[in-house]
Amino acid sequence: MSAEPALATSLFADRLAEAVEHKHSQLIVGLDPRPDLLPVELVGDVQVDRAAAAEGCARFCRGIVDAVASYVVGVKPQLAFFEALGAEGFRAFEDACAYARAAGLLVIADAKRGDIGSTARAYAAAYLEPRGDDPPLADAMTVNGYLGRDSLEPFVAACRRNGTGFFCVVKTSNEGGADVQDLVLSDGRPLWHHMARMVHELGEELIGSRGLSNIGAVVGATHPRAVGEARRLMPQAVLLLPGVGAQGATPADLARAFTSGPASALVNASRSVLYAFRSTGEDWRTAAALEAARVQREVWSVSGW
Repeated sequence: MSAEPALATSLFADRLAEAVEHKHSQLIVGLDPRPDLLPVELVGDVQVDRAAAAEGCARFCRGIVDAVASYVVGVKPQLAFFEALGAEGFRAFEDACAYARAAGLLVIADAKRGDIGSTARAYAAAYLEPRGDDPPLADAMTVNGYLGRDSLEPFVAACRRNGTGFFCVVKTSNEGGADVQDLVLSDGRPLWHHMARMVHELGEELIGSRGLSNIGAVVGATHPRAVGEARRLMPQAVLLLPGVGAQGATPADLARAFTSGPASALVNASRSVLYAFRSTGEDWRTAAALEAARVQREVWSVSGW
C-alpha cells in the first residue's frame, strides 16, 4: 500500500491568514452576474444571445474585481449564474477566476457539490486539482456534506495534495434550511451540530501554521446565535458567512465568529456590492467600491482585531 501523500506546504488557510492581516479585511465579494441586472453599458444583446450574455457577465466580473480588489481578500463566483449561460458561461467563470487571481485575490468557487465515490473525486479534480501546468481553478470551493463522510473524503485528499481548501455547508442562511438542519437527534442536538462535529474532525488533518484548518464551514450570517455555536463546535475552522446585505444580516451580528483569530471567519457580500449602483445612481464600479469599503471597515471593526 502506498504511503499517505505529505501535506502540501502552502495551505489555503495560511494564504488566507496572510491576506487578511495584510489588507485588514475579512470580506469576500460574491460574483453572481445576472444578465438582466447588468449596467446599461454592458447589456448589448444579452437578452437574446447567450454568447453576448456571457461576455457581458465576464466584463462585469472583471470590472467588479478591479473596483473591490483593494478592500477584499477574495471573490466567490457562484457557478449557477455562469452555468445558466452554457459553455460560454463556464468560460466566463474561468475568466473571472483567472482575472481575480491575477489581481492577487483568493478564489472560492461556490459550487456546493455533493456526491460519492468517483463522482466526488471528479468534482474535486475539476476545481481543486492543478490542470496540467496551470493551477487549480479555485483556491477553495463550497461542498455539501449531507451525503455523509465518504462524500467529503475526496475533497480532503485533494486539499492535502494541493494546499487547496473547501467549505462544507453546515447551517445555511435560508429559512427553509431549518426543515432538515434543525431536526433534533436522539441526544437532543440539532442535525447541523453533528455536521459541524464531522467538519471539525476532518479538519484536524489539515491545520496550517496559523492554527486554522483548510476545511471550513458555511454558516449563515442570518443566524447570529448559530454563528456563535458554530465557532464553539469548530474552533479551528474558517467560517464562511453568507447573508450580509441583501439577506438582512449585518456585520454587528458576527463578532463571535472571529474569536479564533482575525482570519477565522469570512463575510460574504454579493448583491449589496454588485448591484449597489441600482440604488445609488453612481457608476457601477464606483458604487461597488464604496459599498465594499464600507462593509470591509465595519467587519474589521466588529471582529475586534
